[in-house]
Amino acid sequence: MPAFFTASLAEHDSIPVAEIVGNLSLCYSGQYQNQKKDLTRSWDATVPLIKSFYQRCVNQIADLDRWAVLYEYPIPRRSKRIDVVLLSPRVIFIVECKIGADEYSPADERQLQDYCLDLRDFHLESAGRLIIPVLLCTNAPDRPANLEPAHECLAAIQYANASNLSRVLVEINLQFCDAPKSVDAAEWNYSAYMPTPNIIEAARVIYSDKTVAAIARNQAGADNLERTQATVLSAINNARVTQSKIICFITGVPGAGKTLAGLNIVHGRDFQAEDKDLGIFLSGNSPLVKVLSEALAVDFARREGIDRTESRRRVSTFITNVHSFIDDYYGDAEKVKKKPPERVLIYDEAQRAWTAAYKSRKSYGAITHSEPDILLSIMTRFDGWAVIVCLIGGGQEINTGEAGLREWGRSLETKYADWTVYISPNLKEGDHTTGHTTLFDSTPSELKVFEDERLHLSVGIRAPRAKGISEWVSVLLDGDITEARHLLTADLDRYPIRLTRNLESAKKWLREKVVEGVRTGMVASSGGRRLRAVGPDPYHGLRGDSSQEILGAWYLNPPDDVRSSNFLEVVATEYAIQGLEIDWAAVLWDADMRMVDGKWDFRSFVGTRWQNVNDQQKRYTLNKYRVLLTRAREGMIIFVPEGNTRDITRLPNFYDGTFEYLKSIGVPAI
Repeated sequence: MPAFFTASLAEHDSIPVAEIVGNLSLCYSGQYQNQKKDLTRSWDATVPLIKSFYQRCVNQIADLDRWAVLYEYPIPRRSKRIDVVLLSPRVIFIVECKIGADEYSPADERQLQDYCLDLRDFHLESAGRLIIPVLLCTNAPDRPANLEPAHECLAAIQYANASNLSRVLVEINLQFCDAPKSVDAAEWNYSAYMPTPNIIEAARVIYSDKTVAAIARNQAGADNLERTQATVLSAINNARVTQSKIICFITGVPGAGKTLAGLNIVHGRDFQAEDKDLGIFLSGNSPLVKVLSEALAVDFARREGIDRTESRRRVSTFITNVHSFIDDYYGDAEKVKKKPPERVLIYDEAQRAWTAAYKSRKSYGAITHSEPDILLSIMTRFDGWAVIVCLIGGGQEINTGEAGLREWGRSLETKYADWTVYISPNLKEGDHTTGHTTLFDSTPSELKVFEDERLHLSVGIRAPRAKGISEWVSVLLDGDITEARHLLTADLDRYPIRLTRNLESAKKWLREKVVEGVRTGMVASSGGRRLRAVGPDPYHGLRGDSSQEILGAWYLNPPDDVRSSNFLEVVATEYAIQGLEIDWAAVLWDADMRMVDGKWDFRSFVGTRWQNVNDQQKRYTLNKYRVLLTRAREGMIIFVPEGNTRDITRLPNFYDGTFEYLKSIGVPAI
């Protein structure tokens, strides 16, 4: 809903204070009832200040009669409302009121800044328009106006008190009154608000049978999400019409929405309108399956009024573990005759499919084929058409036994040449989004392979204020100091990244970011075994094999729950966080990957000492840190321990090189 009260300033001046406050009070009921007393006191003080501004300045600002005032404007999904919005014909003033406050606190500044950034990034009618934040602390001292030019349509915070509010607004309006884009109060009040949801929120939207198409229309960088989905749906329709078998590979940068695209394809309205049993979404990412299933179960139980056990059963088919699917359709003589009811199989993180050797070991010799082989063979059982859609996260293989892209290429080339292959150009050439790997050594002549750039999601939506985070992480891990410094300055100025050697400082930095609905947490490599000397031990933290309830608690429970990520007590490893996300992260960096003389040195802690590792383990460790460094949507702090000269497993030189390297690429230390 729009603001609780809106009027032109002239209309506002003619309405008694008690009537305005009464109208606002009527809007607060139910869950807001306990806030009404404090809010009423605040409105009783705020409304006269806005009236006084109009009365004092009506002859100083020529178009003041065209200004509008809005009280209690909502910030969706945060359960927060902006105290006062003043809309001039050219400028949007966001006023955060702290009645009785005698200082301008950092927490209030952050709250106001977050409101303005949300409006700038996700509020359709604020796009391209100048936003000016005003922190009104009624008893605080005067501060001079900050007349620096606005950056990306957002001015610096202006400070006001009860006695100088009018003067501050006049001065700032004079400075910025020639803003290029006009503001219409009615359209602004009823504007669409299109934030980028995290994967848990998006799954809830899809499962409740609502559209998530709006995700592709915001400034967070998902411009080609809808286009990619349409391309895949067209390929599915083409397979049905031509009665052929098609495999599509969707690539993209980390956090580009590949999982979201897959879920929206198989569970979206367009697809479900055809046949509810047409497709299935598979994932080998056990934590993703568990966390999404638990989130949906909690939400569904609340909406339907059923118990959690029944709710878990009802949502269990939304996302299916790929290993369970294979167990149902591959193995003994009876299983290999079966066909699944779904002709469309969407496989998330398909690059993590198991090799033949690892599959054999996990099945105690019962299965001797790789998972790409098995899935292709299952879908080949259909007479006529079938489709496999592989969602590829490049450079994120982190487990022993993960086959990688090339196993899919080998299976198609040697056994399933009758399948038609659709890929993005990135998958043919190989770049940082594919882990510098291609599907084939060279395109086989007997296969039909079509390139389509729409099958690549090029911009991340996980971090809406940091479109370049995945590329920055890539060059950081490549050791490219010059390019890392450039990207940090050019593309990440709105995405705070900090560095510290004190874990408590890292936690304090995270706690300062917490407002309602924001999730913070600590993440670390599973190989960071010596972190337990200074804090959490990843071995006893959140892991891929943690239960659904434990994983759900970390991602979903409130900040005062000791199991919650926000409590900053339990650390999540790469296995528990891959494919998922939090708003603000502390990345705890141990000596399993350390910078020595300009190169990464990889170690594994076994028994009582660090040991050398083979090339494959080096690649896995590099990818672990790639995952950890791309999990935060809003910003992150990197903690590198100082080490201890009395502990041969934590000598300072194990950590100093990493810390100095991160400083050298421009990450500010606190």
